[in-house]
Amino acid sequence: MDPIQNISDTALWVAIFRAEESERPDALFNDPFARRLAGEKGEQIAQAISFMRKNSWSLVARTYLIDDFVKQHVADGYDMVINLAAGLDTRPYRMQLPATLKWIEVDLPGMIDYKQNMLANEKPVCELQRISLDLSDRQARQELFNNIGAAHEKALVITEGLLIYLTEQQNAELAIDLAAQESFRRWTFDLISPGLLTMLEKEMGAHLQGSTAFKFAPQAGEAFFTPYGWKPVESRSQFKTAAALNRVPEEQMHFAAFPEPEGPKGEFPWSGVCLLERI
Repeated sequence: MDPIQNISDTALWVAIFRAEESERPDALFNDPFARRLAGEKGEQIAQAISFMRKNSWSLVARTYLIDDFVKQHVADGYDMVINLAAGLDTRPYRMQLPATLKWIEVDLPGMIDYKQNMLANEKPVCELQRISLDLSDRQARQELFNNIGAAHEKALVITEGLLIYLTEQQNAELAIDLAAQESFRRWTFDLISPGLLTMLEKEMGAHLQGSTAFKFAPQAGEAFFTPYGWKPVESRSQFKTAAALNRVPEEQMHFAAFPEPEGPKGEFPWSGVCLLERI
């Protein structure tokens, strides 16, 4: 039986790589809860999918970059962070954040219940609210966005590890629903190129089927979202970031000298973290 049975299992998988980074003497971030949350199943998944284990630097870089965007926006006076499909993210516990910051996590009921139980004795550093919701229910999420959008003035939205599992139509609809809220000022997410999607399908496709299959790698890159209310502000390469932080394996480091294409990446195998602003 394949170790990944549903979309929530991918959160266990990613948590293992956060745990391993946190346990390094030169750790880029410290997530003391990651190994506990990942559990034995997370370790099994990580061991079963060798391609991702060899390239775990990409998830380390993703975490590092989104951490950096969170710090930047909190310093700029953003009063709310909305983490959609939050999975096993523990930023409200592990980062230095203002106690007054409102942090909202949204995920499937099973994931929310699991996380609540596992972290029941831990105290977040900011005001944390968890909401159980199937984000594929568009009417329900629009109602949620209306409710939380009216409560604050400057919100940063995070969709880490989510968009890749959605179709182009689903991503367009999500962008429209987020842009409908004036207070949702900025949005950060990870994105891959069509070239990398082809590589990932070849290397990991056997493990990722149905709801866990990778789908989204728009030809236009982050500009895909411009017709739906969002303009690109910044995009940071996960590979270049990992190389600069000495997280790329030695046999891959020579690729760091090669420039990456400007604009849409096409068949160039690229992954990055993007920051968009509501138009």
